Amino acid sequence: MISALKRVFGTIAALILLLGVTLFVFGIPVIEGFSLIAEGAGADKFAWSRTLVKATPLLLTGLGMVVAWRGGMYNIGGEGQFIVGGLFSAALVPLLLKSGGAQVPAIAIPLLLLLSAVGGAAWAWLAAWLYVRRGVDVVISTILLNFVAIQLLAYCVTGPLRARAGDVPLTLLLPEALTLWRPDRQMDLHAGVLLALLVAVAVAVYLFRTKAGFYVRLAGESVRVARANRIDAAAMRIQAMLVSGALCGLAGGIEYIAMARQLGTGFSQNWGFLGIPVALLSGLDPMVAVISALLFGALFAGSENLARFTSAGPTLIYIVQALAVLGVVALRSFLSRRGKKPSVQAK
Repeated sequence: MISALKRVFGTIAALILLLGVTLFVFGIPVIEGFSLIAEGAGADKFAWSRTLVKATPLLLTGLGMVVAWRGGMYNIGGEGQFIVGGLFSAALVPLLLKSGGAQVPAIAIPLLLLLSAVGGAAWAWLAAWLYVRRGVDVVISTILLNFVAIQLLAYCVTGPLRARAGDVPLTLLLPEALTLWRPDRQMDLHAGVLLALLVAVAVAVYLFRTKAGFYVRLAGESVRVARANRIDAAAMRIQAMLVSGALCGLAGGIEYIAMARQLGTGFSQNWGFLGIPVALLSGLDPMVAVISALLFGALFAGSENLARFTSAGPTLIYIVQALAVLGVVALRSFLSRRGKKPSVQAK
């Protein structure tokens, strides 16, 4: 518990420091910049709503990275899995409308979310299979599958899933009855925020309180040790990728059902890629990832307010995230070198 709290405070301190440095480099008064960001991220219920909504896909894709990387599978394909998850949900909507299933939201909405998770898991399984059975580096395969998913999205929204009405290539507009519940129609806040928090708890329990999660972490730490204990390391790594892909796909499903309601070529706003620094800054801890996602969500919401009064905008967030990743990599490299003992050569 104490170590987790240290990581939380470390994450907050690191982001504040990185943001301050970035504001200074941009020539923005640091105090004024922090004030504008804080106002945009939490000044009222609308600001809090924007923060939580933007943190939701960040948290789910970040959790996907946590599970995969804990299993030794360096999944960089959250973007593709996010897109395919949204596509799987959108593909079901015409069938629901024709069959009358849209009239039963209590069944249709969970089905749409489940299908999005299945889509993301299926897309991640391709990379896992290529790695385990053919030795293809998972980093390379997942990156390339991102581009395949982007082209698949373009094909679907301009072809089989395109709505007949309108000149812009978009899928059918999701009926309002099939969108996620909102406590206030004036705000973007939706039930997907709560679902993402519950998923974070479930991932923490899975990784640290179940035998399957322990096996996944063991396989990620050392394949040799896993095999010595008669654990199928390959199966555990595939399982890690399936869970990771399902989480990223679910993020796409929630974004589609709760916010977009239609898929276009610009459906994803790089949420899959942005989940990587969320996971890294959390130290691959699911519960700390909640804090990390909230902080980045606040930065996204606050940067919109900052852009109204300064020349900076969302660019700040990408710079902060890039610095965060570089900082984590540099810190781990430094610590690993300090931990190495000099070898004693035989005389």
